[in-house]
Amino acid sequence: MRFLKGTSGTIIELLIKVIAFATVIPIFLILGYIIYKGIPAISWDFLMDIPKRGMRAGGIFPAIIGTIYLVIGTIAISVPLGIFTGIYLVEYAKDNLLTRIINLTIINLAGIPSIIYGLFGMALFVIYFKLGVSILSGSLTLGIMCLPVIITATREALLAIPNSLREASLALGATKWETISKIIIPAAFSDISTGIILSISRAAGETAPILFTAAAFYLPFLPTSIFDQTMALPYHLYVISTQVPNMPPNNIYGTLFVLVFITVGFNLIGAYIRNKFQKQS
Repeated sequence: MRFLKGTSGTIIELLIKVIAFATVIPIFLILGYIIYKGIPAISWDFLMDIPKRGMRAGGIFPAIIGTIYLVIGTIAISVPLGIFTGIYLVEYAKDNLLTRIINLTIINLAGIPSIIYGLFGMALFVIYFKLGVSILSGSLTLGIMCLPVIITATREALLAIPNSLREASLALGATKWETISKIIIPAAFSDISTGIILSISRAAGETAPILFTAAAFYLPFLPTSIFDQTMALPYHLYVISTQVPNMPPNNIYGTLFVLVFITVGFNLIGAYIRNKFQKQS
């Protein structure tokens, strides 16, 4: 019987490894294909020049800068608001019917299609608040889209911290906010940062929300304020792939490679910060 149990356990473990390996293979194949097709298009002119000849020549520098602006704006809006909302729901709000409805609503908001957020952002920020199609409108829209994931990640990370840590800190004379800011948040931040990384990575590659709120079809110059329109890599990739005839394939794959590179770069920065907090805690 022990032999049979050991054999079945080995088979299950092997099956799990095979499934995990089969899941990872397509990801590496896709990344490898993007690198193989995209690297030949990468050059100094392609990265630092503006689009020319109907975007069939030149570079993608305005789209790169616009994407970075939108991501930075999204981080500035969604991360503080999402973390503080999660803190309030766990540490300050009472566990009642209203709080449970709010938590359920936040979880459901994470599954709403991004096109809905784009239409909402256009109606609220572009039209109602008269911010126009701008970096600010796009960042606010992407920030709202990221909030459910960040709030949920913060809430789950805080709930995983044992109450004994809170009680010990309060017993030593610390205030509630000192306990939260100096004990609870550092202990939970590695898990919180996972939600931040996932949401910001999604925002960096989204097209639908910025289609209505921030992105321009073509701009031969860089934005000078948060109230200006901007080019962005996801929308630029959509445009040159579907709207521009006779587009050289190298431009498409080169743009795709840069977008993936920027997204992976933000992921690596987030992972570095998460690992640093894990070591400190």
